[in-house]
Amino acid sequence: MEYYKYLRRYVGSRPIILPGSVVIILNEQNQVLLQKRKDGNWGLPGGLMDLGESFEEVAKREVFEETGLIVKNLRLLSVFSGADYYFRVSNGDELYSVTAVYYTKDISGDMKIDYSESEKMQYFSINSLPDKLTDEYRGFIEQYIKCNK
Repeated sequence: MEYYKYLRRYVGSRPIILPGSVVIILNEQNQVLLQKRKDGNWGLPGGLMDLGESFEEVAKREVFEETGLIVKNLRLLSVFSGADYYFRVSNGDELYSVTAVYYTKDISGDMKIDYSESEKMQYFSINSLPDKLTDEYRGFIEQYIKCNK
């Protein structure tokens, strides 16, 4: 059972802190890979930490599970946390996210979409991102652009 689901048994929908990782995956044209999720919004591949995992292990596992791609040589962009990362999700659960954001161009494997989580995967120019990219992910990408000019 995923750790956050275990926690929810005890705290219900009250706020919890959820650590996780996402990866800005760039191709040779410097385009970023985004996944269109079941809710219609676009985001970066990644997910939540399980017990005993490091942020980097989360990043590698989640990218592989969601995309079939193996990421290497991850570089830490930053860790995003605090009041700006408070969320109330559609089922009423409240959380504060602590997200380690990595980036890499070092990928291998064949893309395989996990259709239980995603509708599609697509590379986008970092200067022409989709409208339905959530503010959280847009902010991560903007920080990447700012730090890599």
